[in-house]
Amino acid sequence: MRALEASDLYREIHEQPEVMARLLRRERENAAALAAEMKGRGIDGVVIAARGTSDNAARYAQYLLAAANGLVVGLATPSLFTIYKTPPRFGNLLVLGISQSGKSPDIVSVVAEGKRQGVLTAAITDFPDSDLGRTADHVLDLSAGEERSVAATKTYTAELAAIALLSVALGGDAGRMDMLDRVPGQVAQALELENQIAQGAERYRYMQSCVVIGRGYNYATAFELSLKLKELTYTVVEPYSSADFMHGPLAMVAAGFPVIAIAPSGQMLPDMMSFMDTVKQRQAELLVISDDEAALEMARVPLRLPAGVPEWLSPLTSIVPGQLFAMHLAHARDYDVDRPRGLHKVTETL
Repeated sequence: MRALEASDLYREIHEQPEVMARLLRRERENAAALAAEMKGRGIDGVVIAARGTSDNAARYAQYLLAAANGLVVGLATPSLFTIYKTPPRFGNLLVLGISQSGKSPDIVSVVAEGKRQGVLTAAITDFPDSDLGRTADHVLDLSAGEERSVAATKTYTAELAAIALLSVALGGDAGRMDMLDRVPGQVAQALELENQIAQGAERYRYMQSCVVIGRGYNYATAFELSLKLKELTYTVVEPYSSADFMHGPLAMVAAGFPVIAIAPSGQMLPDMMSFMDTVKQRQAELLVISDDEAALEMARVPLRLPAGVPEWLSPLTSIVPGQLFAMHLAHARDYDVDRPRGLHKVTETL
């Protein structure tokens, strides 16, 4: 355990409350300025360019900016810009690039095309002086500090916090801002699960495949947890919404098949409960991330979330047990948690 605690990944996971609090403090004015220009221009929607972990943050933006702010949000197709050279017309949209490093040429190319077309552009990045940051009209600085471990953790939750901050700025609701300001403390509570998660990870040392299920706001969490398990533990892991899983993939489930369900309180909980009941009837082994007692009681391995987090903010806390689980499972397998095989911190794609 001491070797794990000395790792960059361990330190960065535990830095997340501080990173979020700093971002929310420093970037409030920048989010307000971007929101004001969006309102002034009568922005109709948002196109987001992102890859990897940042693409999972973009999935959260699709739900939040639509549900809370009435914006149509789509994900860009960067190869249309870099390979096919056939960029679409953006119209009256915000073009938003999300990238921890701000270096990937395909993400920069989408934002640069937005500038060429004269539309409003913005970036969410840990490096405001990067190519992406210099290209965009507005920048939200993740303020995460250097992230040394290959697997992104603190920059992912900072990206979620930046998206939530923009949503609140667009809505102008002080009550929602108060909810967001409480999240760093709630993330700190989620980190207190560590010993329980370390013990639970041992059970899955020889797991070869599993699925991660989330829906609504936590569809993004399913994808991000799946990615962390692939990166750190080399396990075959597939993310699904509970609805999509019922359309065919359910056939995979047999006795003992691991299913990780992300089921915090909220409007999606009844659907997730029904889903968990279905896979339990097929004798799946459930690992459940939730704050709901009934949901946790259905689990072979329950991971309790802090209570009182509204559903629209739950992805900021629900990924934390997943990060810890992936890290401890990798450690149980004697893998280097900071340097997964074949991966680099910055991946530049066209």
